[in-house]
Amino acid sequence: MMRHATFRQLEVFEAIARLGNFTRASEELHLTQPTVSMQMKKLSEAVGLPLFEQTGRKIQLTDAGKELAVTAREILQSLENYDMAVAEMRGLKKGKLRLTVATTAKYFAPRMLGEFSALHPGIEVSLKVTNRQKVLDRVAENLDDLYILCQPVGSDEMVAHPFLENLLVVLAHPDHPLAKARNIPIERLASEPFLMREVGSGTRMTVEQAFASHGVKLNNIRMELGSNEAIKQAILGGLGISVLSSQTLGEGPGEPVVLDVVGFPIVRQWHIAYPAGKQLSVVAKAFLEYLWDKFIPPAQTTPQSLQAVQDK
Repeated sequence: MMRHATFRQLEVFEAIARLGNFTRASEELHLTQPTVSMQMKKLSEAVGLPLFEQTGRKIQLTDAGKELAVTAREILQSLENYDMAVAEMRGLKKGKLRLTVATTAKYFAPRMLGEFSALHPGIEVSLKVTNRQKVLDRVAENLDDLYILCQPVGSDEMVAHPFLENLLVVLAHPDHPLAKARNIPIERLASEPFLMREVGSGTRMTVEQAFASHGVKLNNIRMELGSNEAIKQAILGGLGISVLSSQTLGEGPGEPVVLDVVGFPIVRQWHIAYPAGKQLSVVAKAFLEYLWDKFIPPAQTTPQSLQAVQDK
């Protein structure tokens, strides 16, 4: 019966379910692997069903394991929320903030976390950077406190608040023939060697939608690359042009140039998001308030849904 399961066993199980690996879980929790294995053996006995199955070197959750992973996260999150609420009652601001962001947000998210940590030195922060699709996967599994992405899904499963502009621009080598041209028709780019982000990237999705809306098909996708920095280096290597966020550009020489293309820049919004119905921790609410104070003009009122979160 589950009443015989211990808090420590649930904590170990949640780490394995989240990380997909016994070794990484033991390292995160500072336990030996034999201890982790023994805890999971006892937990499986308490449940009465296997929680994991081995496929080659991969560990996967059974159906019982998947159900327990959801329950374990809810229990651990509730206890963590309680600890943070008590700390706040004592006049302290303590706890953890787990933030996962889409790849391009790595250019500003660390600065935001740094400022937030300076305001609340007792809060421990962690940041995971991945592509948009994997952010959405993590939202679905409720693995983190908050998420930053540019194109949230239009569904009832996620709450998303815009807070920062994201301008997508066409980039080229400084010596590109179009570098000094003005009002370049978007059709002119159709035959240019194009460098694209990988499938699952929000930037790629936006680029494909933008060209399709003008009836333009990119006929010469030369390369797909998994990071903005790799694309920038490929541009500077003369391999083609691309569309990236203006936030990827540094200052001074040695950077690609922005082409003056009709219809660009494409204006998108960064959103702070979390699963609908999620009970946000004290720390997550504090981070939302920080974003609101920093990025939203005082003349604007707080969105009703965000106000409701703050009032909880």
